Amino acid sequence: MNRRAVIAITRKDIRSITANIQVWLPMVMIPIFFSVLLPIIVVFAARASKGDIVSDMQIILDMLEKLPESSLKRIMGSLRTDQQRIVYIMFNYLMSPFFLIIPVMIASTVSIDSFVGEKERGTLEGLLLAPVNMLSIFAAKALAAFLPAIGVSLVSFVLFAICANVSAWPLFGRVFFPHINWAPLVLLVMPAVSLFAILINVFISARVSTFQAGYQLGGILVLPLVAVMIGQFTGFMLLDTGILFAVGVILMIIDYALLRIIVRRLDRAWLFESQVR
Repeated sequence: MNRRAVIAITRKDIRSITANIQVWLPMVMIPIFFSVLLPIIVVFAARASKGDIVSDMQIILDMLEKLPESSLKRIMGSLRTDQQRIVYIMFNYLMSPFFLIIPVMIASTVSIDSFVGEKERGTLEGLLLAPVNMLSIFAAKALAAFLPAIGVSLVSFVLFAICANVSAWPLFGRVFFPHINWAPLVLLVMPAVSLFAILINVFISARVSTFQAGYQLGGILVLPLVAVMIGQFTGFMLLDTGILFAVGVILMIIDYALLRIIVRRLDRAWLFESQVR
């Protein structure tokens, strides 16, 4: 692999992202809503409610009473009011899928543009004819999507933690977020799901002829995360530390297998024929 070529192509792609307001504006606005506005709205609603939010979340509260002995159950038992319990559950468990959607959305937007964007800008032929092997080109395209996805996601997580603890300080009088279950989510699952989305979307980008077509196909990746979010909010499932660690390991294994399959299929002539028509 040509490291200098990887770095050069990655820098070029990141510069093209920052120069295009239609690409970077959604990458900034959506995380700001999830990480700044949403926690403030949730805490304000919990503090302003007179039992309404508690009654709406009673299903989850009842389910937690039946859980086996765990850190979650011990913490819930130590909280004095239902408002505290609801806010704790919302931030430490129910909102975790948002931080899988953010990297997937950003990674998908950037990685879909990887090859089909080069075609639409009229630069694909020059890239394919450059004296750079396909593995280096693919690695650069994946890295150019991975770095913004992880960077924005980590910044969003820090902002979310600050806004959550500051806005909920009158309820708890202490820092209550994050719970330990966020460690495997941020350190393992988030990078793994980002890489999975990138590998799928770079392959899609190499096959489709327009960015819009690739974006529509890549949007399918969000559906499983929406299902997880529904499961969280309905109390059907809670992503605790063990589950998140297992999901992260499984995703890493899938990423490795998928990467080997894609690397075997890297072919300059195949890519040229599929894009330059």
